[in-house]
Amino acid sequence: MNDDTPIKRWTAKRKASAVMDIFKGKTTVAEVARQHDLTVS
Repeated sequence: MNDDTPIKRWTAKRKASAVMDIFKGKTTVAEVARQHDLTVS
């Protein structure tokens, strides 16, 4: 990561937003994991 890359923290608000998008069917767990470089587990 270089100095120009902003760091995005997993705040409670961001976590809740991701979970709500999954519940509403806007995205999948796999897609959220892929977008944020996370594992599905």
